[in-house]
Amino acid sequence: MAEVLKVLVDGGKASAGPPLGPALGPMGVNIMEVINAINEKTKQFEGMKVPVTLTVDASTKDFEVEVGTPPTSALILKELGVEKGSGDPTRTKVGNLTIEQVKKVADMKKSSMLGKKEKERVLEIIGSCVSVGVTVEGKDPKDMQKEIKDGVFDGVLVGD
Repeated sequence: MAEVLKVLVDGGKASAGPPLGPALGPMGVNIMEVINAINEKTKQFEGMKVPVTLTVDASTKDFEVEVGTPPTSALILKELGVEKGSGDPTRTKVGNLTIEQVKKVADMKKSSMLGKKEKERVLEIIGSCVSVGVTVEGKDPKDMQKEIKDGVFDGVLVGD
């Protein structure tokens, strides 16, 4: 029977210390092999907390690592290089993303987003920019969403 372990790790920096080491020890798996697999799969989220689901087969000691994605707001803030969002997003902006940066965040979140097409996923990410206090291409996110829906960025965004 497989055992499932859900943990939150630092992207690319998981270690044999808590919470992983003590939980993996009794399962009889090679702890460093598991840690290395987790770090390899989470390195693109370095500097962020990443949800990881580890499934260990107790009889064969085989394991499977499934990596979730950090919250959209965390990816936006990391892309900007700022620690936290605006306390008053309607009046105070903490940064500005380019359409390429928005596409990068949308690509990272692709597996957990509702939008099937790049354009739809980008609109979702820009929606998150509203609550974080971030402009896109120097414009209010809501204005940017309208421009995208009106086809202004059709040459840049793929319809998939």
